[in-house]
Amino acid sequence: MAVRACGLIIYRRLQPAPSSKVTDSIEYLLLQTSYGTHHWTPPKGHVDPGEDDLQTAFRETQEEAGLQASQLTLIEGYKKELHYPVRGKPKTVVYWLAEMKDCNTEIKLSEEHQAFQWLKVEDACKFAEYEDMQATLKEVHQFLCSRE
Repeated sequence: MAVRACGLIIYRRLQPAPSSKVTDSIEYLLLQTSYGTHHWTPPKGHVDPGEDDLQTAFRETQEEAGLQASQLTLIEGYKKELHYPVRGKPKTVVYWLAEMKDCNTEIKLSEEHQAFQWLKVEDACKFAEYEDMQATLKEVHQFLCSRE
């Protein structure tokens, strides 16, 4: 049985400079784990019994980043499933896309993470070591750019 986890790719829009494109003002939230290789990832976690995937994504975001569902806007039309092995077992991670309603909302980390960063897509891809996560961040950015 594959391990199943769910999370949110969270972004915020800063006030763009008059000369820049709107999409240049988008930053993505990544959290650095306080265990293992200290990798960077969006907030995510395992599905609890009786929970649906989206409930898990919001609960994990609240636990790991201190963000309530009411502080986020879920973006229609984007959902991504990643499949990869962890310690020899298959894992499925489902991500949705959410925008911060207030870009100055404070992030409150749990003990599972030791740092967070708001990053432009290029930097977010450098921080996210895994190719499928890098590809997902680029895909999200393209998705948002295509909606402008």
